[in-house]
Amino acid sequence: MTEELTWLDAWSIRELIVRGEISATTVVDHFLGRIEEFNPTLRAFAHLDPTSARKQARLADEAQRQGDTLGPLHGIPIAVKENLSVAGVAFSFPRRGMSGVSAYDAIAVERLRAAGAVIVGTNTMMGTSAARPSEAQPEAPMVGMFNWAAEARNPWDTARVPGWSSAGGAAATAAGLLPVTIGSDGGGSTRLPAAFSGVVGVHPTQGLIPHVDYTRAALRLTATNGPLTRSVRDAALVTQVLAGPDGRDYICIQQQPADYLAALEDGIDGMRLAWTDDYGFAAEHATEESPRVIALAREVAFGLHRAGAVVEETSMVWESARRGGGPGVGEPAVYEIDVSANTHPLPATDPELYRAALEWRARNWEGFQSLFADYDLLLSVTSQHIAPTWEEWQDSWTTAKHAAVPGGYAEIYTAHTVLFNLLGFPAVTVPCGFVDGMPVGLQIVGPPSSEDRIFRLASAVQQAYPRSERPSLS
Repeated sequence: MTEELTWLDAWSIRELIVRGEISATTVVDHFLGRIEEFNPTLRAFAHLDPTSARKQARLADEAQRQGDTLGPLHGIPIAVKENLSVAGVAFSFPRRGMSGVSAYDAIAVERLRAAGAVIVGTNTMMGTSAARPSEAQPEAPMVGMFNWAAEARNPWDTARVPGWSSAGGAAATAAGLLPVTIGSDGGGSTRLPAAFSGVVGVHPTQGLIPHVDYTRAALRLTATNGPLTRSVRDAALVTQVLAGPDGRDYICIQQQPADYLAALEDGIDGMRLAWTDDYGFAAEHATEESPRVIALAREVAFGLHRAGAVVEETSMVWESARRGGGPGVGEPAVYEIDVSANTHPLPATDPELYRAALEWRARNWEGFQSLFADYDLLLSVTSQHIAPTWEEWQDSWTTAKHAAVPGGYAEIYTAHTVLFNLLGFPAVTVPCGFVDGMPVGLQIVGPPSSEDRIFRLASAVQQAYPRSERPSLS
């Protein structure tokens, strides 16, 4: 059962616990053992609390024995990204002047607990100090923008990064250290590590999942939380748990979300899908492997006609956000305002720049809405690159062509993802194969509040192209 348990999805594990075929304590002990064995290599966890996790598991077992109503994530061990507050758990962002022990649970953590999840700890973020289980490490010297000694490793090739700030969660999920982790996505930070690590990553409609940060007075205008999972069913389930209005977040969507599981297996017969290679601009950031990566994702996308979908290439061209170049070369000012509270003092924003940003957003919004008048969803590759090596990763952030500025990102990686943060559209990445032994992701994009449709298509992709490969960690 041990090996089987490692790779079961959360949905299946929960069913075993509810039926009394396995205890939550056994499940939690199993995954804590995996973390203890492999985290020294993968550096996927910032903080781990086995004592608390086992206590939560015992309470879950007692609830099952007493016949209590059990939540949709009952007994499932989950970790959250280090930037999400977990009551009693230390957080450490020394480069941002933030450290201490959280006094409260983030809304997402509250909802996970209410659904029965067992919170085992937090996952490492790109560019922050990592830690051994239960023991925070002092921040090691930085090399350029990053500290390779502290960064998470990609389980498919530990010389490569999982990529972006939800890296630890992606590595943990892909390696079978946990069935579910929670990330956040402000430009691709859930989707890119999911694609690079071979898991499902969700960027929901802006405002679908509420969030309040009591430590910093900053609006989240471009970022949102979302799950990293190995199955689409788990992704839909966890998104359902996290979604819905909360009075503490006054800019979240006030309507109750759709039922994402109700039509998950209904198929895609008659669904109209558009495909784009590069949105009309991303080709300028292509590298040697990009044509092969795009060709693989394209083959999977057009192969969906066998499931009854209509798949057509669109010739529409959208405008690059130029996010990696900073506001001086076209980055929308709204993004600069959003992230500046996390990275550097708020700059004075030129009114003309702000007006240009709003006009950029309106043009792209109208372009996508025009597309979605004719098609149900849009498909593309999530990234036209495979996971970079440490040297490639460092170089892409420091060379003259792709140099990152405070609050900016290297557009070489975000070209296919950041548009949907700035527009607030939902997008999900699902594994679609391998190039040079590394995973590739297929991105599914829809208009606001189309998660039910996106999950249905993502499920069809997993059914049409089942993956059985697992990273070798020996």
